[in-house]
Amino acid sequence: MTIQKKEKRIKRRTAFKQRIEKTVVNTTKKKQRRPSKKLVANLQSLVDALPEIDDRKDGGAESERFKSIASKPGVQKRKARLEVMEKTIFGRHLASMADLLSFARSELEKDVQPDDYDALCEAARKVRDLCHALQLTIIVLQPFANFERWPKKALDRAKGWIRIMQAAGIDMLQVGSADSDGISSSRDEVVADLRTLADLLAAQHFRLAYENWCWSRHAPSWHDVWAIVQAVDRPNVGLCLDTFQTAGSEWGDPTTATGLRSHPDGRAGLDAAFRQSLAELSASIPAHKIFFLQISDAYKPPAPFSPDPDPRSGLRPLARWSRDYRPMPDQAGGGGSGSGGYLPVLAVTKAVLNTGFRGWFSVEVFDGGPDGTGKECDDIVAFAKHHRTLLDRLMDECVEE
Repeated sequence: MTIQKKEKRIKRRTAFKQRIEKTVVNTTKKKQRRPSKKLVANLQSLVDALPEIDDRKDGGAESERFKSIASKPGVQKRKARLEVMEKTIFGRHLASMADLLSFARSELEKDVQPDDYDALCEAARKVRDLCHALQLTIIVLQPFANFERWPKKALDRAKGWIRIMQAAGIDMLQVGSADSDGISSSRDEVVADLRTLADLLAAQHFRLAYENWCWSRHAPSWHDVWAIVQAVDRPNVGLCLDTFQTAGSEWGDPTTATGLRSHPDGRAGLDAAFRQSLAELSASIPAHKIFFLQISDAYKPPAPFSPDPDPRSGLRPLARWSRDYRPMPDQAGGGGSGSGGYLPVLAVTKAVLNTGFRGWFSVEVFDGGPDGTGKECDDIVAFAKHHRTLLDRLMDECVEE
């Protein structure tokens, strides 16, 4: 390694460290993007295959000494994750608690527990600084599950998550409709619990995005969560809508040979009923009450799932389907030959846009392949760019129709 190469490497290292350590947010006016091109993505769960990156190209002791911009393991990998989003116009980021927990364990080099909020807040501040350096914003922390009807335990957890939101600079919490066994399905009790959470968040000027999970015990459909949000009646409470959860609660079914829900009038009746439901969504939900939209398709499993919980994971059929069988649609209407997805993603997306919604889209995929056993991702940059292209295609088809 020549002296000139050493000097260049040192300069690069110093420049990046200054960006990370800088405490004042860059106030330069950012380039504006068209509203139709907004995109949110959580790439943390997609980049486990991303190799550690360092500067060792020349080999030998000298290259080992000047191997990276920071000495702690994983710094280059985290930088690469964020730069993927920057390069592919992922201007906003979703924070997953599972990913933050993993980050905290790696960064702090200890076994951080889910309720170790001091350590999680320390890690959240580091994530915030990394994002600020690359002019990225984290818009939501997710998923806050099983809050309803778990008052004491859930409230303690909510207060810890709010601390994390403060540390990371996040102002929205995504809450999924509870799916635990044995909880009360009383609508009044659910509403009372969510009001308590909404008021805790409002004290910090935070919002609550309530999402229907299609396997939920009390609110599996958009109709259910919208009725609950209306009853909660708090200005900081709105919806997180999801193409998979919407179609999965009314149209698709992984326990049938066709992959469809049964209907007295067959496929024609099912499609007509779903079109009517989407028309009601467009007509009844004000755009400002939709905080963001998540996009994903679903594979039809090779063989129908048993209606009983999976013996390995313990998950009920719809929850298992959600966790392992959700690609990005390779054609906007679903059923693309590349992805194998078959849900009516285009119809759901159009219905949401017909409310007047022009907010953030989130790419939320859990793509275990058509058989749900897992897929390799060897090139995360290509993966991210491909998913950006798919989202643009979806938007184009919404406009064309």
